Amino acid sequence: MQAEYTTLAGYGEDEFVEKRSRFIGYAAPAATEEEATAFIASIRERHREASHNVYAYVLRDRQIKRYSDDGEPQGTAGLPVLDVLQKAGIVDAVVVVTRYFGGTLLGAGGLVRAYTQGAAIGVQAARPKVMSPCTILEMDIDYAQYGKITYILPKYHTVTLNADFGVAVKLRVLIKDRFLAGFQKELTELTSATVFAYEVEKLFAEVAE
Repeated sequence: MQAEYTTLAGYGEDEFVEKRSRFIGYAAPAATEEEATAFIASIRERHREASHNVYAYVLRDRQIKRYSDDGEPQGTAGLPVLDVLQKAGIVDAVVVVTRYFGGTLLGAGGLVRAYTQGAAIGVQAARPKVMSPCTILEMDIDYAQYGKITYILPKYHTVTLNADFGVAVKLRVLIKDRFLAGFQKELTELTSATVFAYEVEKLFAEVAE
């Protein structure tokens, strides 16, 4: 699998006023260009009376990067918004910064700072999260070994997804791939190779450490 990456946990918005111009930052996860453009269209529809709806998005798929100044002077709006995503290493995400002009010109430097801030507060509200390559493991454990196996799970920062207590315990856990080899080795040693963790699925997930 690919290396871990940073994206957004969900939808976020925040706003501020700069010299009577109102800036509203919106951010959301977007896995495809269709999702990104649909989000942009929804914000534009919501703010049809706004002076500008500047946007940028970055996708892992084909490393797509797009941005628009939406009528602001070239390089003062869309590029700063894109730069916020790139500097944070955020992908599969879209940001729109809406501006209602307040009557005072901000100048090129002021616009760059304002759109940078608008993007940053939108991203912060959407909460960046790190997605790591992970594996779902499934184990059949007899009750005599259940306690000592669950005792070592926190060491490998696993997330228990399901525990079915039948004749034996069928345990399903999520583990980051970088801990997988160490866990498999300790499990083998701990149970004298009587318990095996079967790999059920590979996926990206947010797992706290």
